[in-house]
Amino acid sequence: MEKHELRRKVRALRAMLLDHEREQAAEEVFAHLEQTAAFLMSDRILMYHSLPDELSTHRFLNKWASRKKFYLPRVNGVDLEILPYDEQRLELGSFHIEEPTGSDTVGIDEIEMVVVPAVAFDRLGNRLGRGKGYYDRLLADTRATKVGVAYDFQLFDVIPSEPHDVRMDLVITQTGCHLIRKRKK
Repeated sequence: MEKHELRRKVRALRAMLLDHEREQAAEEVFAHLEQTAAFLMSDRILMYHSLPDELSTHRFLNKWASRKKFYLPRVNGVDLEILPYDEQRLELGSFHIEEPTGSDTVGIDEIEMVVVPAVAFDRLGNRLGRGKGYYDRLLADTRATKVGVAYDFQLFDVIPSEPHDVRMDLVITQTGCHLIRKRKK
C-alpha cells in the first residue's frame, strides 16, 4: 500500500472512533508504557501534545508531571526544538498544536526516551508520519529509546520506508508492546 493510501485509510479509521473509545485506547496504551523498563528508568522524556485525532497524552502528562521531567517539541522552521513541559506555558503553534513557549531549549542528547505519534507503524519499527520529516530529523542522531504509540489499527506488518526514516525501538498499542528492536551500538 502506498503512503498516501495508508494515510487516507488510517485517517478514516480514526474519524470513526467514538470519544469513549479514544479515551479507553489512550488509557490502555499509556498503562502499557508505564510498565516498561525503559519508562521506569527514564527521567527525561520527550512527549507530544496530542492533536484530536492522536492518542491523547494530556492525562498521562498530568499524571506523571510531578515525577518525570517531560519535554515537548516546538516547530522552528523545518526542525523541532525541545522545551520543558509546563501546562501553563503552552500556546497554539504550528499546525494548530499546543507548543511550549520560552527560550529554555534542550538538546536531544539530554533526552532518555522519546514518545512519538504517527499515522502508522510496522512490526519492524518503521514509522509513517504526516509527511514533513520533523521527527526523522530530530531522532536521526539520538540514543534515546524511541517509543511509538498508536491505536491497534495503526500497526501494520510492513509499511513503505525510506533510508532516512528512523525506526522505533518499541511500538505500543492497546494490546501491548509489539516491538522491541535491538539498538545499534
